[in-house]
Amino acid sequence: MNLTIDHQSTIPLHIQVENLLRELIKQPEYQAGKLLPNEMELSRILAISRTTLRQAINKLVYEELLVRKKRLGTKVAHQKMSSKSMNWLSFTQEMEARGVTIKNYELHVSWVFPDEQVANFFDIKPDKKVMKLERLRGNPQEPFVYFVSYFHPRIGLTSDDDFKRPLYEMLEQEHYVVATLSKEEISARTADRFIANKLEIEVDSPILFRKRFVFDQAERPIEYNLGYYKAESFVYTVESKRTP
Repeated sequence: MNLTIDHQSTIPLHIQVENLLRELIKQPEYQAGKLLPNEMELSRILAISRTTLRQAINKLVYEELLVRKKRLGTKVAHQKMSSKSMNWLSFTQEMEARGVTIKNYELHVSWVFPDEQVANFFDIKPDKKVMKLERLRGNPQEPFVYFVSYFHPRIGLTSDDDFKRPLYEMLEQEHYVVATLSKEEISARTADRFIANKLEIEVDSPILFRKRFVFDQAERPIEYNLGYYKAESFVYTVESKRTP
């Protein structure tokens, strides 16, 4: 893209630069995370003062289109993914409904002895193994959520099941288990070393933690799910209606 502005135009320089930056950050390489040219270089290329350049950049930072990283530079802000509590869907279905392409970065299946919380939720003995599913997911540019799911043994899941499919669709079509009710607990916390490594963030960075309890049509527990979301990439929206 040609980085030029018209110094003879009646349009103020900072407005021209702002419009130029809006077009620049639409380019695939910047959407993918490439840093913008540094302020000194941009000022030289456009033949403007750094004050004028900063005025334009500050406007886009205020609009949350750009983000500044100390000692790194300026880059396109991550588009925040949104999840709503109404019309509950699987994560894959939620993202597909918003036109977001999902990439599985990691997928691990194992059989483990449940801890006390999982055993109590399923009402089983702690010496009975349950299936554990771990998935690191995100968009094509980066991972933004790490899921850990435990499933009740009666479902009959095996490592041969296709967990790349939408989870609740697979449960219904392959195991005749219909996920009907979800109860959730949402909290804010900081990332420990393990989660920080998964989400490619700094230790102690803020994350959104969601605990989900899933039940079938008979209100029997089927899934105990933990979700760790990169805070800068995700917004959780709650819709409520007041009964007259």
